[in-house]
Amino acid sequence: MNAALDPVMARQGQPLGPALPGERLSIPGGLVCYTMGQGEPLLLVHSVNAAASAAEVRPVYEHYATWRTVFALDLPGFGLSDRADREYTPRLMTDALHEVAAQIRQRCGPQPLDAMALSLGCEFLVRAAAERPRNWGRLALVSPTGFRGAKPLRGAPGATRAIPGLHAVLSVPLWAPFLFDNLTRPKVVRYFLEKAWGQRQIDEQAWNYAVATARAPGARHAPLQFLSGGLFSADILDVYEKLRQPVWMCHGVRGDFTDYRAKKAVEKKPNWRFNVFQTGALPYFERPQEFFAVCDRFLTR
Repeated sequence: MNAALDPVMARQGQPLGPALPGERLSIPGGLVCYTMGQGEPLLLVHSVNAAASAAEVRPVYEHYATWRTVFALDLPGFGLSDRADREYTPRLMTDALHEVAAQIRQRCGPQPLDAMALSLGCEFLVRAAAERPRNWGRLALVSPTGFRGAKPLRGAPGATRAIPGLHAVLSVPLWAPFLFDNLTRPKVVRYFLEKAWGQRQIDEQAWNYAVATARAPGARHAPLQFLSGGLFSADILDVYEKLRQPVWMCHGVRGDFTDYRAKKAVEKKPNWRFNVFQTGALPYFERPQEFFAVCDRFLTR
């Protein structure tokens, strides 16, 4: 078994292998982006959690590589991208998407770039699309954050939902490694994936890579910012409302990610489309045929 997919080998100090097949691009800013296929470009953006990486979008990457040039980014602090001890913010993540989009335009041409993002990755994607609308085409949002609860998130522009002082406490060198190691034990990673799937049955390859990537050097830095709330935007609903591109939003009905009451703010917008799948938060793993039947229509101009 590849060391990248074996959590036991990862704990023994083996280097982290690739999450996806294809070519690996080195992007300015210490970023790594996978690419495969031919045709119009499509960018995929994974979620953010304690063990996130481009492995989370594997079924989407493999499906679209059959007829598009698909790109899957490891966000800053995750996967094979740089995991330096620095401040991880929505601004950093959004700028990473701007940089990757610029590199894709150089490679594939100047047309607007279609993209799909998962969970918190959706917030970074829509901010990039709102800031530079001419660069971005159709946007597919899978289980996006920012729509939870009845109270809309309309904070000051650029503000985050960071809990004051929490990151300073979590990142104290005396206990930060111990805290993160326990948070990413194989059984704990499986527990949180089951919460996302909303059932005991999960994708075992996704679990293996999640455990492995959490053992890479520097793996704790970005997740500790995530746990403190610093990667969530307080103004995100305003950003969603600014989008002028065609938007497709979908989510499931099981697990921890089923509260989308605030999506009423965009439900009547003519550029938005919606689907609800009888799945957990990652419908393309559970019901790929049903998911891609809808997504393919949306992404086909």
